[in-house]
Amino acid sequence: METDVRKQLELIRRGAVEIHTGAELEAKVARAVKGNRPLRVKLGLDPTSPDIHLGHTVVLGKLRQFQDLGHQAVLIIGDYTAMVGDPSGQSKTRPQLTGEQIEANLQTYLEQVRAVLDVDRLEIRRNGEWFGKMSFADVLKLAGSSTVARMLERDDFAKRYAAQAPIGVHEMLYPLMQAKDSVEVRADVELGGTDQTFNLLAGRDLQRDAGQEPQVTLSMPLLVGLDGEKKMSKSLGNYVGIKDPPNEKFGKLMSLPDALMKDYFTLLTAVPEAEIGALLAGHPMEAKKRLGAEIVARYHGPEAAAAAAAEFKKVFSDKGAPTDMPEVKLATPKLTVLDLLLQAGHATSKSEARRLVEGGGVSLDGQKLADWKAEVEPADGAVLQTGKRRFAKIRRG
Repeated sequence: METDVRKQLELIRRGAVEIHTGAELEAKVARAVKGNRPLRVKLGLDPTSPDIHLGHTVVLGKLRQFQDLGHQAVLIIGDYTAMVGDPSGQSKTRPQLTGEQIEANLQTYLEQVRAVLDVDRLEIRRNGEWFGKMSFADVLKLAGSSTVARMLERDDFAKRYAAQAPIGVHEMLYPLMQAKDSVEVRADVELGGTDQTFNLLAGRDLQRDAGQEPQVTLSMPLLVGLDGEKKMSKSLGNYVGIKDPPNEKFGKLMSLPDALMKDYFTLLTAVPEAEIGALLAGHPMEAKKRLGAEIVARYHGPEAAAAAAAEFKKVFSDKGAPTDMPEVKLATPKLTVLDLLLQAGHATSKSEARRLVEGGGVSLDGQKLADWKAEVEPADGAVLQTGKRRFAKIRRG
């Protein structure tokens, strides 16, 4: 375990928005170091979708930091809380998932967290371990530990109530279920996003009721996506996925608005703060290249990062075609530009294909295609480019 308490606290606080409370954290860390008793640091993930993106890694990265400092990371896989769905930040009730959907998502989560956490030193628990054994009397006891008035203090519930939007009774159980997780694993610290504050603090209350020392809660910021406006989300298309190939990761990060670079460096890399300041004081493009290389190297290794940077230069700076691109075998030798885009998979509908052509973003072997109705007869090996990142090599049967 890292025995320098000041160094531990400095690293733990990096990037955190709120710690409840700072004094308790200092006391817990000092006691852990003195007694050589690692803190139990909890993070809960509900497998409500199949993939993890960089937004998820902000809090996962903080959990890894605790691991590297010598503490015990406890990952709660919410197979039961996923049945409810976290209402944090939601304007309506989430659709309930089936057990089969949850189990399938759970397996992909476990695969992907390996990219961030040291699974050999990770305690993984499913909250079905305790919720699956609870009787209805146990559920009533848990529900009785809070009040409707307290739940309506939540910003999302309050807004929905004021708008006369439905709030499911099961949704009000969610914060208590998350709190129960903290009691069951005897958490010293719980991590979460800033949208989780209510749930995290509920854990402190339930631990007190159970005669345990309340956990410290540490809130991490929500990562803004590539659009520069909204939280990173796969449904919004503004995300960088953990499973994205190196070249795609690097290319996406090069499109990041300059204003977000400091947050991305701080939350997603281990680059020292003084060095971040120097990078941001220089040319934005060079800083962005460093950011892309750091993140690609973290998930794919330094060689993949160097190759991705070289590929980006070739395609976007030198205007060349990528080394690897999907190949498309055409059904007919001659076809319209619109059908070419559809067969290449560069558009999912005729209307989308038409918009792409009219927007000036389609070319064949470097020649812009301006008329979506025009017929073309691509040569074998011709390169179709749509926008900045989509390429396809044409093959003739």
